[in-house]
Amino acid sequence: MSSPPPLRHPVPTHPAYIPEPPSTPGSPNGYQRFSSSPGPNQQQQPAPLQQQHVPAYMTSPFQHSQQQQQQHSLNLPQLPHQPSFVPQPDFAAWGVNDATAQFGMQLGTSAVAAGQEYVQKNFGGIIPLSSVKHHFNVSNSYVIHKLKLVVFPWTHKSWSRRVHRSEQGQTEYQDPRDDINSPDLYIPLMAFVTYVLISAFHSGLQSRFHPKILGESASSALAVVIVDFLFVYIGCYLLNVQASKQAVDIVAYSGYKFVGVILTILSSYLYLSRALYYVIFFYFFFANGLFLLRSLRSLLLPDPALNSSTATISPGLRRRRISFLLIEAACQFAYMLFLVRV
Repeated sequence: MSSPPPLRHPVPTHPAYIPEPPSTPGSPNGYQRFSSSPGPNQQQQPAPLQQQHVPAYMTSPFQHSQQQQQQHSLNLPQLPHQPSFVPQPDFAAWGVNDATAQFGMQLGTSAVAAGQEYVQKNFGGIIPLSSVKHHFNVSNSYVIHKLKLVVFPWTHKSWSRRVHRSEQGQTEYQDPRDDINSPDLYIPLMAFVTYVLISAFHSGLQSRFHPKILGESASSALAVVIVDFLFVYIGCYLLNVQASKQAVDIVAYSGYKFVGVILTILSSYLYLSRALYYVIFFYFFFANGLFLLRSLRSLLLPDPALNSSTATISPGLRRRRISFLLIEAACQFAYMLFLVRV
């Protein structure tokens, strides 16, 4: 029997010439072959961007522009000192051309400007909107000390307001955060909202809560503030009282009564006797009355250092202003008695 022929392994051979691959539109200079990773001076050509169609009903024009910006930031190399820009909304995705979009934006801007001008023209004379920001400039320390002053006015000594010179050289009152005697709008506004919530809570404890109670409580409280404001404002007009930020100060002083009203309502949850409840009510009434007597004095009888016309006030006019202060303090009894009956 004959033996099989010996096996022969093929010997590998290398081609003498390797043809270059054809150039493509994405690489006009042809492919580059590297035996290792490219050096620091060699950069790869960026891949071409593919524009993706985004349906108008799926995204907004702003999202479409942000998506295009993200695609550019992922695929394109970041150039040094490249200026940043705000992406403009692509209104074409909603089927709105640029001319219509620009017209709509200009129309909206004109409407907002006209509304601001109307508010400033009709309400700026009574309540200057520029001074509202001044009355909200408070701090945590001011709020704590102010609440203590409203509840315990007997312990306070100095009631005169501090003044400073503005950049225009005019003498003005300091902000509430820098002067404990300066009125603010933060505490009256928070007390107003708290009163409405406590009124609804009190109704819920008596099993007669209804959503309309929130509106009724807010309406009655706002009516009391408006009546108090008009009484003081008309009185200042008849007594020829002229002061800067007068209307905003009156609104602020009209809202401090809610602090005593809230504490009186909360005391009713302690199951105290009826006599003790009225003692607490009268205490907060007298506290609020004394607080208004001392605070409104700076409005009706301002400091001569701030207003030179104080020196020319006749004794008769001064007595009338003091009598008006006493009447305003006495009116707080009716206001607070109406508010505590929730």
